Amino acid sequence: MIKLLASSLIVDNALAYARSHKLAPLTVAVLDARGCTIALKAEDGSSLLRPEIAQGKAWGALGMGVGTRSLASRAEKLPAFFNTLAALSGGRIVPVPGGVLILSSEREVLGACGASGDTADNDEACIVAAIESAGLIADPGKSH
Repeated sequence: MIKLLASSLIVDNALAYARSHKLAPLTVAVLDARGCTIALKAEDGSSLLRPEIAQGKAWGALGMGVGTRSLASRAEKLPAFFNTLAALSGGRIVPVPGGVLILSSEREVLGACGASGDTADNDEACIVAAIESAGLIADPGKSH
């Protein structure tokens, strides 16, 4: 399970990456393997729903066991299934890129990270870089 120190490092590194690339203000959340929020930060200027979106991206990745890039691809092909998932999850799954599984070197799921505020691709790039800078493996999923 992801620890507080690693979670804080991931959030801070994702925000630093966003600033160094001059991205829009981000909100970044790290959830542990149980789906509980361990770390969350919203930059000044990040809009009202960004925490829920960031957490929803991470929660969806954990809930389905794949990064949200895979979920986005699947949602396009199976909209009825994803409508059912939305209902079952109380609307908590956000099936767009920017939700990334955090894996150990043994590929054990430690948690997930979600970001929101810029484009989905940029949100994802920030957290992939941050997870890898923490010495962990990032799994954003694949486009199908």
